[in-house]
Amino acid sequence: MKFQILDIDHVVIRAADLDKMTRFYREVLGCALEKEQLDLGLIQLRAGRALIDLLQVGGSIDRPDSGVPGEGRNMDHVCLRVEPFDAAALMEWLAGKHVRIGEQATRYGADGYGPSLYLFDPEGNMVELKGPPTAAT
Repeated sequence: MKFQILDIDHVVIRAADLDKMTRFYREVLGCALEKEQLDLGLIQLRAGRALIDLLQVGGSIDRPDSGVPGEGRNMDHVCLRVEPFDAAALMEWLAGKHVRIGEQATRYGADGYGPSLYLFDPEGNMVELKGPPTAAT
């Protein structure tokens, strides 16, 4: 069987504090609530065409062998393509929300090289905000 990957469908992040993580992804990054299944310990947030699933540690569908958030996480980072991308304005916005900001650089992504900014959610997961592509370097 031959198939082609079209896009990222979703990313699952295990959350020790589901409420705090939900507020961060909604209020800081602007994700919209897609679906809430509290009986499963699952909040699904719309991030463009993809979903970010927040899974409560200890929830009914959580897998304890996935580790403890903040201690050897099982995800390096999730990258969100954003427009407009104004690094100074983004950093000012994030600082006003008391978000820990990481390195800003030009990085390669699905659309080619472009500006990017790392930041960290309340449980230490790295999130990359990626701007539009620029000329290849």
